[in-house]
Formats: sequence, structure tokens, C-alpha cells
Amino acid sequence: MEFKIEKKSKRTNARLGLLKTNNGVIETPCLVPVATQAVIKTLTSEEVKNTKSQILICNAFHLHLKPGENIIASSGGLHKFMNWNKPLMTDSGGFQVFSLGFGRDMNVGKILKNIPDNIELLKKSSQPKAVKITDDGAHFRSPVDGKKLFLGPKESVKIQEKLGADIIFAFDECTPPLASYEYIKKSLERTNKWAQICLKAKKSKQAFFGIIQGSEFKDLRQQSAKFINSLEIDGFGIGGDLGRARSATKKILNWITPLIEENKPRHLLGIGYLENMEDIIKSGVDLFDCTVPTHYARRGIAFTSKGKLNLRQSKFLKVKEPLDKNCKCFVCQSYKKNYISHLLKAGELTALKLLTFHNLYFFNTFVENIRERIKKGIL
Repeated sequence: MEFKIEKKSKRTNARLGLLKTNNGVIETPCLVPVATQAVIKTLTSEEVKNTKSQILICNAFHLHLKPGENIIASSGGLHKFMNWNKPLMTDSGGFQVFSLGFGRDMNVGKILKNIPDNIELLKKSSQPKAVKITDDGAHFRSPVDGKKLFLGPKESVKIQEKLGADIIFAFDECTPPLASYEYIKKSLERTNKWAQICLKAKKSKQAFFGIIQGSEFKDLRQQSAKFINSLEIDGFGIGGDLGRARSATKKILNWITPLIEENKPRHLLGIGYLENMEDIIKSGVDLFDCTVPTHYARRGIAFTSKGKLNLRQSKFLKVKEPLDKNCKCFVCQSYKKNYISHLLKAGELTALKLLTFHNLYFFNTFVENIRERIKKGIL
């Protein structure tokens, strides 16, 4: 893998880059759509390419559960298995330590939108109900068949190597919001240790990204940034919970980007709302994965230049116009709001396909326009 910064903004920390892999070149900054089970739900790989998507991220934990990394390896690796001839990433399974653990227990995501009443901060010794986190790794119950499952840094690397993506990530603990300083400090020590174990275990030539953690605590974020920066890695992941509001993400990024090597790509894990996308890019982030365009599509939501539209509302049955008059995707060129609204109300899966395609195309075009603004010196 090679990464070259083509241009730096004179106004912000935004930059244009080219990320070269064996399976193609990525123009950064870039959205990375989430193909959890080696698929963007409702779309074929050929259709995903037509949304202007340059790279996808698959979920190592879920692909380990089904169909299993050995089946994928015997099929020639993820690229051939899913008929995707562009770059791929795989995450490490660290997010599932959170989502199946404290995330489920506390009913929270990576960014805390609403602080639950009477919530207690996690203590140093706290453990989630369904996941046991140790210094060696995490013990799960498989969400598929309930069997005991262990995932640690060595296991994560082995799985990701068999999957064969261009870029793999260190195994880490994605920490929850509302954890105490003491808990985050202990977790960070464990994550740093796991990063070293991952590097020693890695045998492949895949690009390897270390992950910066530390929650909302400045000294821990900066400590993590310095440590991960000291390792022989190819790029940076920025993970964990990212504050108690979306505005906190920018603050956290500004703490750490001055401390990491400039000429390596930076990937923000699991964040990419339209409303904070520009701030993320202005903070120096090159890549970011996000489920928003696809997840919202399956709920009947279309993103447009006029804002979000809920096509499940009956009023759209009378609207004979495209989702967005300014959008050039095939959905907006060929279908009207009233038809898509009808499909949703009729329970037809084609509605989800049309909305997913449009949303991905809209998000990729949004980032494409930001790249153009950086190129012209506007941003």
C-alpha cells in the first residue's frame, strides 16, 4: 500500500490524497460504505460500484461466524468471493466487544445522543453482561448458535489474513460512552498491548492500521496517539466512543492529529453523518466508514439536497418528482417519489434497493464535492 498527499488545505487540516492498493487507487477523503456480511444490503457488487463507492469495509467477526474465513479463503478471498475488484478493509472485531457488550447493556452507540437517567459511569472493574473482557481477549456467546467464542489479537489477525482484504485493523476494545477515566485507562493499556501482539502475529503483506483509543479524555487520547504512532504500522484507525455529542468528535480529532505521522492515512471508525462530515475532513481525516446511508435507506429515508425525506409518509404518494432534482443517479433519473413510497407501503424490497443506491450515490457525491472544494482552495 502507498499513500501520497496530493494537496493540503491552507485554511484547514483537510488534505487530498491517493491511496494505492493492489486492487485499485482510492481518492481521499473518502466514504467507506459498510458491507458487514460481504455485501451492501439489497445491492449487487456491480451496483455498488455505480454508486461511486471506491472501497468497502467488511466485518471480520460476522464473517468468522458465517460462512467462516476458511470458506472465504478457499473461494480465493473476499474480493473473489463477493465479486468486488476494488479495495477492501476488514475491521478487527473490536466493535463487537462494545456492541454485544456495554453497547447492548446501556443501549448506547459510539456517540451518546441522550444521557440516560441515573446512569452510573463504568468502574475500572466493570464487565458487560454477555461479554467477558480479559487481558487476552474477549469471550462471547455466538449470536448465531449460542456457542462459546473467544476472540483475541492473534485470532483476529488470523481471521483477517484469511479473509484477504487490502487493509486490516488491530484488535482493540471499542469503549462505551459514560465510562470512568479509570476504566478507559485500563482498557487503553489492554488495547495498546493487543496492537503489539497483532503486529507480531501478522504474517501477510496486507496493510495494517493501528487504532487510537482514549474516549473523551485528552491525556489518554494523546497517550494512545503517541504509542500507536511509535509502531511500525501503515495507517491509523481512530476508534472508541467519540464524546457525548457530535461536536466532541472534532475536538478529539484536533487533540490527536498533530501527534501522528502526517504521511500515513487516517481512518475514522464508524462515524460519517452528513452534518459533521465536513468537520471530520477539515480535521485531517482521510477515510471514514458509516452505516448511515444504507441503514436509513432500509427505514425508508432518502437523503437529498433539501434534507431527509421519509418516503413511508402517505403525502409522497401524490408527489410526481424525483427524490432529488439535482441528483444524477439512475434512481432520480428514472423513478418518482410516489412510486418509491408505494413500494415501501406495499412491502416491496425494490424500494430498499432504490433508496440504498440513491443514498450511497448522494453521500459519495457529497464527499466528491468536498474533494473538489479542497482542490480549488475553498475548504
